[in-house]
Amino acid sequence: MEVLHLFIRNERSIKEFMRLYPIVSWIVMINTAIFLLIQVLPFNTIMLWGLGYNGLIAQGEYWRILTPIFMHASVGHFVFNTFSLIIFGPALERILNKFKFTIIYLLTGIIGNIGTFVFEGPTYSHLGASGAIYGLLGVYFFMRFLRKDLIDPGSAQIVIIILIIGAAYTVISPTINLLAHLFGFVGGALLAPLFLPKERRRYL
Repeated sequence: MEVLHLFIRNERSIKEFMRLYPIVSWIVMINTAIFLLIQVLPFNTIMLWGLGYNGLIAQGEYWRILTPIFMHASVGHFVFNTFSLIIFGPALERILNKFKFTIIYLLTGIIGNIGTFVFEGPTYSHLGASGAIYGLLGVYFFMRFLRKDLIDPGSAQIVIIILIIGAAYTVISPTINLLAHLFGFVGGALLAPLFLPKERRRYL
């Protein structure tokens, strides 16, 4: 089986994209619906229920380790994470299969939020899919060095460039949850060998 140019999208319509990548499509639709609700409903309605807030997690509201993965406060934050998912998600959904992709996306997002809970203070709050996005990049990072049969050289180079840019931006921007990025990425890299297919593939 050939793997060519993982990040180039050739789908001719949204309908075709949704048929080929149903999990990525559903995540995008859920994120979009929640983002629109946040804009329309009173601010506290959704934020108070789902925001990742360490103090409330410590009091037993453990769903806040999961819900922030689907929440975005600003247009820029939402657009950037959605665009990243559409670029990096489809190839992994095809390589892993729908079930494994869903699990690794959620797990790496949760790992990022757990890292945030453990190492940030009780008043720290956070939201966004960045931990899960970096989890996908962690899987690609593993592929780049230890499963080169699954990734073409051009895509492997893109992964490294994106990681360098992302690392710089993460450190520079004071509003970014660095721990979610770091733990999500490491989680993806460590989980990758458990989820990637065992058979060897080849690319041209």
